[in-house]
Parts: sequence; structure tokens; C-alpha cells
Amino acid sequence: MILITIITFFSCSRNPLKVDISEIKEEVTIVRFEKELFALPMQDTLSELKQLRNEYPEFFDLFTWKVIGVGGIEEEHFPEIMGDFFTDTLIVNVKSLTDEKFADFDETEEHLITAFKYYRYHFPDKDLPTIFTMISGFNQSVVTAENIIGIGLDKYLGEDCGYYRQLRNVPLYKIKNMHPQKLVSDVVYAWGLTEFNDQGKATSVLDNIVHQGKLMYFADALLPEMHDSLKIGYTAGQLQWCRNNEPQMWNFLVEQKMLYSTKRMDILRFINDGPYTTGFPTESPARTGTWIGWQIVRQYMKKHEEVTMAELMKNTNYQQILNDSGYYPE
Repeated sequence: MILITIITFFSCSRNPLKVDISEIKEEVTIVRFEKELFALPMQDTLSELKQLRNEYPEFFDLFTWKVIGVGGIEEEHFPEIMGDFFTDTLIVNVKSLTDEKFADFDETEEHLITAFKYYRYHFPDKDLPTIFTMISGFNQSVVTAENIIGIGLDKYLGEDCGYYRQLRNVPLYKIKNMHPQKLVSDVVYAWGLTEFNDQGKATSVLDNIVHQGKLMYFADALLPEMHDSLKIGYTAGQLQWCRNNEPQMWNFLVEQKMLYSTKRMDILRFINDGPYTTGFPTESPARTGTWIGWQIVRQYMKKHEEVTMAELMKNTNYQQILNDSGYYPE
């Protein structure tokens, strides 16, 4: 009887997303682009940059055009502009801080490799991206393109980094998540957003919170051992606030007829980052709609074990997901 009880407990508490990936041998490629870039001798700058671009053409162009905004290698003064980038006092200091903070990158690499082994397990027909690390000049945390992920390591130096409070484009509420432990979940979320973009299909508050819930469940699937607070970027207190106030938040959405609103500001208030959710108490976290959508999708997948991750991510019938989840917090 005791044995049966123990087996039942573990079968109920087992995470169904903790699947066996031991047979998956293919690993995501991780390129330390910033190391290669800053290791250039800068004796024949144009020739050296061309050689680097020939090795990583798509990412090189993404980096120079979109991340640091200096144009392309065919521009007349490109070598001089890149020379200024290499010698800029801020960039030099940030490169030094980044080298120190990520002196040991092995653990982060292992987490990324494992996450994309789970990705390969759930989406065997999809290509693995190549991951590039970079110094972005504080411009990007994670940038994506076709089969490419770029990680701005300088956006993960820790909330005590003195530069962050000097940046005009980084509000204080964002700084708490600019630390190395948040890097992997940001990469996973950004890749989910890129691969499963429901733009044009999600038009109401309900549509958007369920879509966000799918992206968070995608993070669950690729990071089954990561704590929820790291996946969504909440403190322990904010996470507990959501758990304590889940019925009240849901009742608010229902009673205020908010679920089917297609007003842009109604949608953004529940899924955008910020100091808190507008209309809720100031101790609430932002993105509470995302958190609710996450619980809806979790409940839907718990009730429908036959649904694969690929099927879930393709499903844009948000109302059906809600209905079939039986979600009603009490």
C-alpha cells in the first residue's frame, strides 16, 4: 500500500515536459562573435572585416545594419566607422565588463544546448538556429532572424551594472532582469516569438493572452527545470501575488468585458512590460495577462495529453483553447 502511494505521488508530480533527450545528438552551434570581432588585428581593417563577413555573412550584416547601426561593409567609410566602434571608450569598458562577467560561459552554453535539444525533440522538422554572442552597445538583448539568434551579452551584466541607470532607453523596472540567469529564458522566448508569430490572428485581449500563454508554455517545454520566476521575469513576491489573486484578475477581465476588447491599449496593458499592470494594485507585476494565458494553456495541455507541442503552437483558435481548458480559477 505504501509503495502504491509513493508511485501515485510521483506519477502525479512528474513533469510531462521532462522528456528523454538522451538520444538527440545534434547540438545548436554557438559562435562567440564578439571574441572573433575584437580579436581582429586591425592592421588591414577592411580585409579582416571582409574575411569575418565571409564566415558569418547573415549575422555580420544583421549586426552592423540592425544592432549597432553603422551600415554595411560596402559603405565608403565602413572601416573607419568600425574602427571608431572598436576604440570607443564606452565599448572598450563594456567589453572588459562582459569578458569578466562571462569569463566562464560553459554553463550558459550547456543550458542553451540542452534547451535546443528539447526544441529538436518537440519540433523535429524545424532547423536549429545558430546562436551568436555579441557586444551590442546596449542596443539589443536578443535579436533574431531566419535561423539566427544574436545575444547582446552587455545587456546581461547584472542589475548592479552602473551603466544601466545611465541609459535613457532602459527604464528601472527592466534592469532587475538584466542579469546572466535571465539570458537563456530570454533566448527561448524570443525564438518562440520568431517561429510562432501569430501577428494578424490575435486581435482581442483573449487572443493575445492565450498566444502569450503558448509562448510561455513553449518556454516550459524547452526549459522544464527552470523556475517560473526566471521564465517570466517575476520576483518571488510578484509570482506569489499572481497566484493569490488569480481569481480576482480573471473575474476583472470577465466582468469588465475586457476579454473580447480589440482596443490596442486594452491589449497592451495586460501583455506589455512595465512597473505593474495598469488598473491593478501597484504591487501587481506587469504582464499579468501573459501569466493568466500561461495558466490557461497549462491547464489545456494537462487536460489534453494527446496534443503535441507542434499542434499546440499551430493552433490559433484561442477561444477553443480557453473552452477546452476548463479554466476557471477559484
